[in-house]
Amino acid sequence: MERSDSDIVFQSYGRCCNNEQFFVDFYDRFMGSSADIRNLFANTNMKAQRHLLRNGIMQLVLYSRGMSDTKLRALGKSHDRDGYNIRPEWYRLWLDALIATLRQHDNDFSPEVEAAWNRAITPGIDIIRQAY
Repeated sequence: MERSDSDIVFQSYGRCCNNEQFFVDFYDRFMGSSADIRNLFANTNMKAQRHLLRNGIMQLVLYSRGMSDTKLRALGKSHDRDGYNIRPEWYRLWLDALIATLRQHDNDFSPEVEAAWNRAITPGIDIIRQAY
């Protein structure tokens, strides 16, 4: 039986998300990708931010598994130009940082897993990004 992208992603995330260092490494990588992004987090409680990230990734995974897009639309609204002003082009940097961090922390990471992540969560990221 062939595993679906959402199953592959769910299992991959499960292998990573119980290690707090995964989220630390993600933010190190993401903030290192742009001075603008680094400046966004200058006065941020990073422990709380890592908790929000943990939940946000799970929302993307759950959406890929058939959950409603309601929470992703709310996330998009909070991140739009009137909210946190997260520019649409930054989502590519976010995804690149996520994939690189998954590659670092998921012992079963492979080209198949990477492709599954991209296919599974890109539609959810697009919902958030398009709210801008």
